[in-house]
Amino acid sequence: MLKKQRDIVKMAGLGIAALGFPMLGKSAPVVPAKPNIIVLLIDDMGYECIGANGCTSYKTPVIDSLAAKGVRFEYCYAQPVCTPTRLQLMTGIYNVRNYTDFGEMDPNCVTFANILKPAGYATCISGKWQLGSDLGLPKKFGFDEYCLWQHTRTPPLKTPSRYANPGLEINGVAKDFTNNEYGPDIVSDYALDFIQRKKDQPFFLYYTMMLTHGPYDPTPDSADYDKPKPGSRKATRPDGVSLNFADMVAYTDKLTGKLIAKLDELGIRDNTLLIILGDNGTGRGTVTIMGERKFIGGKGLPTDAGMHVPLIVSWPDKAAKGKVSRAIIDTTDFLPTICEAAGVTVPAELNIDGNSFLPQVLGKEGNPRAWYYSWQCGQKEKGITAEFAATPDFKLSRAGDFYDLRSDIEENNPLKVAALKGESATAAKMLQGVLDQYKNARPAAIALPVAVPSARGKKAASSVNKVDEAL
Repeated sequence: MLKKQRDIVKMAGLGIAALGFPMLGKSAPVVPAKPNIIVLLIDDMGYECIGANGCTSYKTPVIDSLAAKGVRFEYCYAQPVCTPTRLQLMTGIYNVRNYTDFGEMDPNCVTFANILKPAGYATCISGKWQLGSDLGLPKKFGFDEYCLWQHTRTPPLKTPSRYANPGLEINGVAKDFTNNEYGPDIVSDYALDFIQRKKDQPFFLYYTMMLTHGPYDPTPDSADYDKPKPGSRKATRPDGVSLNFADMVAYTDKLTGKLIAKLDELGIRDNTLLIILGDNGTGRGTVTIMGERKFIGGKGLPTDAGMHVPLIVSWPDKAAKGKVSRAIIDTTDFLPTICEAAGVTVPAELNIDGNSFLPQVLGKEGNPRAWYYSWQCGQKEKGITAEFAATPDFKLSRAGDFYDLRSDIEENNPLKVAALKGESATAAKMLQGVLDQYKNARPAAIALPVAVPSARGKKAASSVNKVDEAL
């Protein structure tokens, strides 16, 4: 099925290229001019880490300003670890239908870059990869250029650092840096160079920043970057906040500022759609203060702490100004949103699960989703760790446990559906319909020999998180 989908898109692309026209929808696109598109994916940064979302631990003035002048989404949900989120984000399809294993993506998958490239977009990915070690995969997935960490040199090979003295692959050529260079700076510079070179044509940049993933090392702006002190990775303030993590969040904001400055310098910011989000919750156990609330990072957990991520959209020429949206967004929604903004039709044969949130970006009501769904699995031998459908207020697992997240955000008190009444009973019925919709969605070719998971899957999720922490 995946190979058939890829062949369909390939043939469509050849026809489009020959004609010299983009893939237009059945009706006129919402936005007539092709915008530049940048997706900035921040590694291991949960919703609580952004000042605009209520964080008081870290300084994020650039991102806060983008939120104030653009659209900030309250309810965006990713998968709880890296690879599953990236797979959903790039394909618009839930993991239940195309996930194969941690650190991999089926070469037959069709990505947003595969769709945008034949529509006239120059394409680039810069940052973290973690989608397979085949040298040709970035181009197969639609990227003209790439500067990547954790591509061909993956476990069991020794994986070089992503931070000080990193090891990267730049357009297929491995390069080790040994003069105290900082990995996030290098991939940032590559991304900005791509923008500089492609400023006169529509471009798509997938900027997969390595920050703020552990280890919590000093940044170039930290006092001990050149000579980190023993134990500095674990140094905390009296309130429990990691000193280095605070520096890493600040550096993330700094690099975002460099990106904005480059767009301004080139005079292309107004026609550039910039989407900023996190790939999963903050590292497990990381303390963040939100006013009087202490929030504990829950990466790897199938809970709010593991899956609720920031989402901020800036598009000065088109986006609503200072809008806060309560629309529910999940990571399958980005591909159709990007394609609609570009005036490009998503091939119907892909049968994606995502729902475009471009109307909300433009300040319109649109047709937002009423729920989000999650199927979670670690390595093949680990099996399914969790499966559920949810809203910001309620959650129903495949195992039949129901949670009222308004009073039980940590999911400590499962409720039985048969005992529910009123609003909770109505929500349970709707969420059960979602679970029924995906009951047999797993393709037989990649089916896993596993039993139905427990309601929360925390033990199994923990093992997956340990794998991801090393990557």
